[in-house]
This record gives sequence, structure tokens and C-alpha cells, in this order.
Amino acid sequence: MKLIQDLSEMIDEEIVDAHKYAKCAKKYKDEDPELSRTFAQLANEELSHMERLHTQVVRIIKDYREKHGDPPATMMTIYNYLHERQIEKVAAVRMLLV
Repeated sequence: MKLIQDLSEMIDEEIVDAHKYAKCAKKYKDEDPELSRTFAQLANEELSHMERLHTQVVRIIKDYREKHGDPPATMMTIYNYLHERQIEKVAAVRMLLV
């Protein structure tokens, strides 16, 4: 499904932005705590966007199942692969924010 591909790309973009902000939050943690908190907040907002997009992907897959049965195996294989990679990237972002 093209829509799931598009949403997955958007999710990746949100994760990349969250990572960028999290790195800045870590960089300025001691030097400028207020700026660090701002970057951390921005990172968390990007992760929130990512979660909202992911919720829509899950909903679309669920709706597809209800209307048409199981999605094509190749589509689910690709989705699962991308989803696992996204989970790993989000974990790395969250580690920076600790």
C-alpha cells in the first residue's frame, strides 16, 4: 500500500528530527540547561508526531484486515522490517534524552 509507505517515510522523518534535537539537548545539557530543555522538548514533540502517525498505520492495517482479510505477506514483511528499525532508532533517541 502506497499510503503505508508514505506514512512510514513520514515516521522516519520525525525520528530523524527527534534524533537531531536529542543530540542538541545532550550537547547543551551542562553549558545551557534552558536551551537543553528546549531541545529535549522539541525531540519529545517529534516523537509524539511519530507515535500519532504510527497509530494511523496500525489503524489502516486493521481496517484493511476487516474489509479484505490479511494484507499481502510481502507488505507485512516490509512493514515489520521497517517498524523494527524505527523502534531501534526511537530507543537511541530516548537514550540521548535520559
